Amino acid sequence: MVDVLSAPPPLARLREELPVALFLDFDGTLVDLAASPEEIAVPAGLGGRLEHLCRQLDGRLALVSGRALDNLDHHLGKLAIARAGSHGADQRLADGSVLGKATEALPDHVVAQIDDYADKVGLHYESKAHGAALHSRAQPGEEEDAAHFMAQLAGANGLVLKRGKFVAELVRPGADKGTAIRAFMAHMPFCGARPIFLGDDVTDEDGFGAAHEFGGLAIAVGPRRTENADYALADPAAVHHWLGL
Repeated sequence: MVDVLSAPPPLARLREELPVALFLDFDGTLVDLAASPEEIAVPAGLGGRLEHLCRQLDGRLALVSGRALDNLDHHLGKLAIARAGSHGADQRLADGSVLGKATEALPDHVVAQIDDYADKVGLHYESKAHGAALHSRAQPGEEEDAAHFMAQLAGANGLVLKRGKFVAELVRPGADKGTAIRAFMAHMPFCGARPIFLGDDVTDEDGFGAAHEFGGLAIAVGPRRTENADYALADPAAVHHWLGL
C-alpha cells in the first residue's frame, strides 16, 4: 500500500519561518528515472537553476545522491554547490573541498565478482569510486536474485547492501545519506538551519531521519511506502515547481 501524504507548504512560506537548508536527491527527484543511469534526460539548464536557488539560500543547498560525484558533474556540470555522492560516502563542500575522511574504494576482488555476475546475467554494472551497483530495471525478473548475490557478497566482505528501485549496491559501512546530512549540518552555512530533504527511494529514508534530528522536514517523491516522510510530491516535475526551478 502506498502512503498518502499531503503536499508540503510552499517553500517561500517555510523560508519565512526559519532559515532553510535544502538537501536534494537526484535520480527520481530532480530527474525522471530511466532504464539505466546513462539514459536519464536532464532538463536543459538544470545546473544553473540549482546554483541560482543555492545563492537564494545563502549556500544552504546540497545534492545527496547515490551517484558518484564525477557522474553528477557529467550530467550537471561542475557546480558551486555542496554535494555528497555514493550514498554519502564522498562529501564535498561548495568549494570542492572534501568534508571528513575520504572513504576507501571497494576491494578489487569484490568489484571483479560483481562485474563477472553482471556479464553473466546481463545486468547493467555501475562502477563507482566508493561503491558498485547492479541495475535491473531493464530486466526486472533478475532484481531479487541480484540483490541476494549482493547481500551474500556484502556479508562475506564486511560491506553494506543498499537497495533501491531495481538497484542493489555495495558500499563501505557508515555510507548513507543520513550521515552526509549530519556532516553538512555541522558546518557553515548549513549549521543552525532547518533541513528539508527530498528523495524518492528507500535509501532516502536515512536522510529523512537525519533531517528530523535537526527539527527538519522530509518530503517523499513519487508513489511509494515511506516510514519517515512528512509530505509528498508526485514526481520530479512537481519537485521543480515546488522549488521554483
